[in-house]
Amino acid sequence: MQRYFVNPRQWDGDQILVEGDDVHHMTRVMRMRPGDRVVCCDGEGTDLLAVLEDVKGDRVLLRVLERTPSRGEPAVAVTVAQALPKGDKWEWVLQKGTELGAASFLPVLSDRSVVKLDGKKADKKRERWQKIIKEAAEQSHRGCVPPVQPVVDWDGLMQAFSVCDRVIFAYEKGGVPLNQALADGPFQSLMIVVGPEGGFTSEEAEQARTAGALPVSLGPRILRSETAPLALLSCILYSHGEMGGEPL
Repeated sequence: MQRYFVNPRQWDGDQILVEGDDVHHMTRVMRMRPGDRVVCCDGEGTDLLAVLEDVKGDRVLLRVLERTPSRGEPAVAVTVAQALPKGDKWEWVLQKGTELGAASFLPVLSDRSVVKLDGKKADKKRERWQKIIKEAAEQSHRGCVPPVQPVVDWDGLMQAFSVCDRVIFAYEKGGVPLNQALADGPFQSLMIVVGPEGGFTSEEAEQARTAGALPVSLGPRILRSETAPLALLSCILYSHGEMGGEPL
């Protein structure tokens, strides 16, 4: 069943008024008609089974039939912090990371980042990134739309470490095995930090370690910048029982 995210201002009691791009998707792409059912999510963990009652120009009126808790949110909140890679690699990480269960994303500018964004360009990019995440969240039956936080520099990343139970710093020059880094879990919140194509400098690695990050090795193979965060995220969620694994 098709799924859409709605915000509180869109409904009143058991009535939901859909506007914007979702109307086009409902009426033009999916060709829905009165009587068709959809699932709407309030973005805070509640699914709303609804029936389409009427189409009024650029608006669609739905009626809520049932409310149930969303089942798509992991118990562990993982933030993916990555030094921006080139091309569309970051968008790939956003899409697949959302499908896997990332709680939020933090784009970072590091010493070896090729991508450089100023304020206006970053805001425009962020709008596109959030749209990609919303579509991925709907497709994967998430209960929330993970936010993309504003782009930060290296100092901003260091300051963000304090809000997580553990910060895992993926470092190709060595670190503890991932299973050792997760051995004293389970955790409620984690951050994984991944570098750009050229990796992190030794100075950045030392600064991250001093700020509280734990350098982690991902094994003898060198992963691409867009592969590493997804591999880490999958392993963490598996270790917390979110992908068929045994909870820590």
